[in-house]
Amino acid sequence: MVWRFEMETSTDFLKWLDTDVCLKIFSCLDDPSDLIRAGSVSRSWFKFVIANGVCKQLCLRMFPQFSSVACVIEPSYGMKKTVDVGSSNSMEWETLERDHKVYASLVRALTTAVESDCISQAISASSTDNYPQESILNTLFARDRIHRRASYWSSKGQADPVVPETLIYKLIPGLCLITEVNIQPFQAYFQWGLPIYSAKSVRFRMGHPKSPVDTEKDLMDLPLQQPADDKFTWTYTSQEFPMAQENCLQSFKLPEPVLCIGGFLQIELLGRVQRQEMDGLFYLCVSHVQVLGQSLFPAFDIEILEPSGKFLLKFCPKDRYRASPCLLHGEPWAIPRELPALPSNLVQGNLRHLEQLLNMLHGNELGVEPYEWDDEDNELDDLLIF
Repeated sequence: MVWRFEMETSTDFLKWLDTDVCLKIFSCLDDPSDLIRAGSVSRSWFKFVIANGVCKQLCLRMFPQFSSVACVIEPSYGMKKTVDVGSSNSMEWETLERDHKVYASLVRALTTAVESDCISQAISASSTDNYPQESILNTLFARDRIHRRASYWSSKGQADPVVPETLIYKLIPGLCLITEVNIQPFQAYFQWGLPIYSAKSVRFRMGHPKSPVDTEKDLMDLPLQQPADDKFTWTYTSQEFPMAQENCLQSFKLPEPVLCIGGFLQIELLGRVQRQEMDGLFYLCVSHVQVLGQSLFPAFDIEILEPSGKFLLKFCPKDRYRASPCLLHGEPWAIPRELPALPSNLVQGNLRHLEQLLNMLHGNELGVEPYEWDDEDNELDDLLIF
């Protein structure tokens, strides 16, 4: 009946209804594609959608964290401050149109991006029992044995089972929408009884460095085996999730996707359940950590503003089809995620194994005449370095 009335009278309902009522109608569209189509119906609809920031309102409803956006940056437009909807008189039409495009693209990307592992590197562990053999770096590998050696992180032993531990990871650059965190406790297959050193429960925090400039420099020299929790501001804290004492990759799905602004994740391991027979102390051990989510880099990136905690939202439309490490695994233009550097003692062990193999191939007895490297073996050196 409404459409029939419009066709017969050739009247746009935007002219008959108050702005608030029209906004209420447009708010029923929860897909950015529908908003774009609505803006194509007529010139008046196009102006209404842009002038009232309808796409931005949709983005804020879906992801309230974007209320902390101070500025939107796009290379072709530069940087201009955003203002509240309703004060369009103080904004150029060019700015309104840009914001419409940026927020429509942002919501579309957040609802269609492919889910994958978003961990970039390990930052620190609150404690480490034997470093570097039991470093947090080992949790980046999806197996508990590498080169016939056990691969896991282990905390220091505690007489009090209540003492918690934390692991901090840096996520892929840009904006990440995190949906779940997977953790596999370590089962000590080399100890009697095959004990599993799991936690009673886990909790997750996300945030950004307190001082992004200083912390980025500090991260280069930050000891992996020492706590760094005081260097970050945590803007999100999850509920506690119970953890089973099982040797498997356990999934902890967040109640709703969380937009990680700042790129750092903390895993808090609460409660210890397994005592080591050798010393009678309680330990926590993890063999693998996986953070699943959606990365919008490089099309979207952020920059934290000190000390307000607000951030710049950077939009690079020319890069929207470029693959990020999280989005397009296996594509020819994808940039593979860099693996963490192996500890020097593990590298030296691999070199010894290779040396023994070469001795055998040259007919030498192990431990008698070590093989001497010559210039012809430089190619092997290059392979090991790579």
